[in-house]
Amino acid sequence: MTITLNGETRQFDPDLNLAQLVDRLGHTGHRIAIERNGEIVPKRLHGETLLLAGDRLEIVVAVGGG
Repeated sequence: MTITLNGETRQFDPDLNLAQLVDRLGHTGHRIAIERNGEIVPKRLHGETLLLAGDRLEIVVAVGGG
């Protein structure tokens, strides 16, 4: 399945949800925000939100510092 992730076209297996994608990208446990097709997806819905071919995702990872 083809999706656009942070402006880059990427290929992933079908039947993938947002929580699984976050894990594959190595962001599990990090503070992140995900926008899917222009809508913010609450973290509590990541496990039940299936990705669809053509989805456009923006994932922002919070970075601490000082």
